[in-house]
Amino acid sequence: MTITKPILKDFPYEFTTDRLIIRMPLSGDGPAVHDAIIHSLPELKPWMIFAQHDQTVEDVEANIRESHAEFLQRKDLRLLVFLKETGEFVASSGLHRIDWSIPKFEIGYWIDSRHSGKGYITEAVEGISQFAFEQLGANRLEIRCDSKNVKSRAVAERAGYTLEGILKSSERDVTGELRDTCVYAKVK
Repeated sequence: MTITKPILKDFPYEFTTDRLIIRMPLSGDGPAVHDAIIHSLPELKPWMIFAQHDQTVEDVEANIRESHAEFLQRKDLRLLVFLKETGEFVASSGLHRIDWSIPKFEIGYWIDSRHSGKGYITEAVEGISQFAFEQLGANRLEIRCDSKNVKSRAVAERAGYTLEGILKSSERDVTGELRDTCVYAKVK
């Protein structure tokens, strides 16, 4: 099987769902993402490594620019989620741990707490799933999360992912303790 070099793969950098614009990160997105992180720290800290450390606007902007470069290189496809109606940033998601030989992707996500409970993350995951299958030729998509992360698990289930299994003591959580990891999947 001949695999085209990932960097040569052409696909849209932006797409929409009913209420959302989902696109690659761009220079200048840092302040909005930083603001969302600051407002969401109580919800992010139990689950996200990046939320364990204080970050400046400059730190987040640098991360956004690194994510942009990785997107262009097809190494990691971070996606930012905005409201269609207002252009306001609401969430960060993307396609990670890419294996182009399958192709297989893992969807990760977090939402600005000020926008949680409105179905935006589920809508974003459904849109990203469709994008991955239709535009990237995905054969497998995964969502992995801490077994104790009830909200993340609910998103995977609402988006139609199947729980394939729970990996016991498979990773360390943000405190360094062993955690069990749920593996949800959708296959073509």
